[in-house]
Amino acid sequence: MKVLQKEPGKDFLILNLTDPQLVDDQWQDGHNDRKIFEYTVNELVRRTSPDLITVSGDLSFAGHDHAYDMIASFLDRYDIPWAFVWGNHDNQGGTEYIKNLASRLMTHKNCIFEAGDGSLGNGNYLISIEENGVPVDAVIMLDSHDRLPYPENDGTTGERWAKLMPNQIIWLKNEVADLKSKGYNDAMIIMHIPIYAYNFASSAAFKKDIELNVITPEQSMGDDCWNEDFKDSVGVQHEPICSYPEDDGVFDAIKESEIIRTVVAGHDHINCSVIKYEGVRLVYGLKTGPGCYWEPALNGGTLIKINNSGVYDVKQEFVDISSFLV
Repeated sequence: MKVLQKEPGKDFLILNLTDPQLVDDQWQDGHNDRKIFEYTVNELVRRTSPDLITVSGDLSFAGHDHAYDMIASFLDRYDIPWAFVWGNHDNQGGTEYIKNLASRLMTHKNCIFEAGDGSLGNGNYLISIEENGVPVDAVIMLDSHDRLPYPENDGTTGERWAKLMPNQIIWLKNEVADLKSKGYNDAMIIMHIPIYAYNFASSAAFKKDIELNVITPEQSMGDDCWNEDFKDSVGVQHEPICSYPEDDGVFDAIKESEIIRTVVAGHDHINCSVIKYEGVRLVYGLKTGPGCYWEPALNGGTLIKINNSGVYDVKQEFVDISSFLV
């Protein structure tokens, strides 16, 4: 477990990027998509001065090795610790590919990724935040894999977005027990594919007469979009929640933990909601850059603020890139 130090009297700030997903060609010198991505991250780092940069998956697409090398070198130059989880597109290269890719990215001096137990996937690990030797928060990084077989209604077997495996949930519970024994009172999860509870939260939080695909971020900051108990929610959901299609049991483990109060996911590029549901803040990271599909108005990153009691605020940091689209 990598330990990072919180400066006394100051918040510890995590800047989360998600789904950069530029391919090899887009990383060529002068490509406008590269310019947009680099401008976006430069602006976010300038604006927030983070203590840690995280990426919640889909750094690129499996097979685009140049893209992985480029984003790793780009993030490394800030001289800020950075960590990531793999997304479904990263994982599509298979077990050996992702293992070799992880080994290559870990050679960058500021990368604090850990592969973890191979039986759980690749990239299940913890980052500890401490102040003068006292635990403040733990960041639990989870590999949400790619796809899983799923029985269809017509009797055939298809594939759906993956979920955490049963042995991962056991690992999570064991790690939480260890954290609590060491005095941790708060923890958060960063993963790629959202857990099924995002569906529960969305259904409970948004008013039924709202057209979800047309709400703007500005509109979401008022009360008109939200049911009575969810007035502190923000953000939009412009596409369906792409989780495993059944309750995966992870949310029960999270609530039982008593210390995991924040979950950050990526995967769904035009969702950026932040909803507190049954005591747990379920966050969609804000899409970073134009890789794959996107909405230019939903571009930026997510700032997570940690004080001595743990995560106390999550804010979407939008970056205007309209000048690049003329």
